[in-house]
Amino acid sequence: MSKQKSATLLKISIATIAWFALALQMFILINNTPGNGMTPLQAIGRFFIFFTILSNLLVAVSLTFVLVKPSSSISRFFSRPFSIAAISVYIFIVGLVYNIILRQLWQPKGLQQLADELLHVVVPVLFVLYWVFFVFKGSLKWKHSFAWLIFPLFYLVYAMIRGSIEGFYPYPFIDLNKLSYSHVIFNCLGLTVAFLVIGLLFIAIDKMMSHYETNR
Repeated sequence: MSKQKSATLLKISIATIAWFALALQMFILINNTPGNGMTPLQAIGRFFIFFTILSNLLVAVSLTFVLVKPSSSISRFFSRPFSIAAISVYIFIVGLVYNIILRQLWQPKGLQQLADELLHVVVPVLFVLYWVFFVFKGSLKWKHSFAWLIFPLFYLVYAMIRGSIEGFYPYPFIDLNKLSYSHVIFNCLGLTVAFLVIGLLFIAIDKMMSHYETNR
């Protein structure tokens, strides 16, 4: 199988898994509304407050556009190494934070466990592998790591504003119901540094792989 066909097959697989996992998580939230005090509409709103959901949605949407409408301006944007690397950083951190911090906080069962594993392990691993093996290397610059901070910083502002209005914070490390403002600010700064460091790591890998390919 050619490299191009392998890349296409992997993109189809990732997009399919991501859409399935997102739909499953949406179904679980709506199905649980009788017991969690939310209406189905509120459950849908709650769905879009999680960074995990937004990052997996970014994976699904970007790959779908690239596969279905490859000549469109949106597809060209999502096909750029800059864009693919940015999404790789976001989805990598989704997996990293969940498996290091959040996995110990609860033990989902059944369909919820399936959704969790797909969203936090399978999609992150597959998308990063796609970036490693099938995306052109050598065009990333160190300054790109700062540009990649826009999305997570926007998310933090969005999550904090929604949390202050609704009284629900999606992650324990930004929960103002349980933590002080100074503690949350410290955690947000730590997350920002983590995104910056991981971004720099991906750029370093990009440069090393490009150097290796050039000197083979």
